Parts: sequence; structure tokens; C-alpha cells
Amino acid sequence: MMKNQRIFPGIILIGFGGYFLLQQTGLSFFQQISTWPTLIIIVGAAFLGQGYLAKDYEAVLPGVIMAGLGLQFYLAGRVSFWPENHIGMLILIISIGFFLRFQKTGTGLFQAFLFLILSVMLLFYDKIAGYFGLLQNGMSFIWKFWPALLIVIGIYFLLKKKK
Repeated sequence: MMKNQRIFPGIILIGFGGYFLLQQTGLSFFQQISTWPTLIIIVGAAFLGQGYLAKDYEAVLPGVIMAGLGLQFYLAGRVSFWPENHIGMLILIISIGFFLRFQKTGTGLFQAFLFLILSVMLLFYDKIAGYFGLLQNGMSFIWKFWPALLIVIGIYFLLKKKK
């Protein structure tokens, strides 16, 4: 039990210590990655270490979200194929976190698919809208109000009684 409580702070201390030690050396390679997203990735790695090494699988979701956000902030604008500042990427990262948590806990598969569908819709909005170009009038009405549909479905899930 005690061993499990040491993994998260151990990884945080090692990661931050290594980060600040390399920052003091002034190595040119490290100057390129010596940014605040690297610290977010370290925290995400600590959560993932807690999740997988300590078998605390609920820590997998925040680990993926933190590491994914750090990666998103670091790669956006630096890698040509990576979407810049796109909400679809954030939702895709959350979906991946739910899928990985489902793999270990058996819960959250519905949320994983829900976030995956939403992220695909947001990431490929232009292409999806182009495919439905033939149905422009009807689809533009639906496409304009899909966020309201999400709200209605969310209210349904909140008010739905358990069987």
C-alpha cells in the first residue's frame, strides 16, 4: 500500500528535477524543449505511472489528458500536420483517455465513443459539411443547432432514472 503512494510524487520529483537540472546546463537541444508544456507532460507521465505501475487505473484518464494537452501545446505550430489550437484535438485526447481507462477498468466505453464521434465531427467539420453539400438547406439547419442537440441529450442522461 505504501509503495503505491510513492509512485506519483516520485515521478514528479524525478521529472521536475531532471527538467530544472537540464535547464541549468544550457544544452542547446534542451533549450528547444524547455517549455511549460514539458512540465504538463511530466505531470501527465506521473499520473500515467500512478495508473499503470500502482494499478490505480482511475489515474489513467487525467494522465492521458495532461500528457496529451502538453503534447498538443508543444506540437501545435511546430509540426505541419498537427492541428493548431483545435478543440477537436482536446476532445480526441479525452476520448483516448477514456478508451485506455476502459481497457483497465471496464467502464467509460460509451463516453469514449461519444467523445471520439464529437472530435471527428469537429476535426473534419469542413469535409463533413462538403459531403453533405447536396443536402445543404436541410443539413445547414441541423448543423447550426447540433450543440443544442448535445445539451438536450445531456439533460436526458442527467434526468434518466436508473432501472
